[in-house]
Amino acid sequence: MPKLPSLTGKAIINIVEEIGFQVVRQKGNHVQMKHEDGCTLTIPVHAGKTIGRGLLRKILRDAELTRESS
Repeated sequence: MPKLPSLTGKAIINIVEEIGFQVVRQKGNHVQMKHEDGCTLTIPVHAGKTIGRGLLRKILRDAELTRESS
């Protein structure tokens, strides 16, 4: 199984936008995104900081993605 990469919040937003998610709103440093099938994601965007492995796994699981497909 491949290791999860270190990604920033903006990089994750760009990736999930490619698979159909759209930004619904932003409150502070947290961006909420929604897919047409009803799935929602909340992604923290803190300048220059990467997302932790556990949170990245949770975002992948919520978006119904696997490590291999990302």
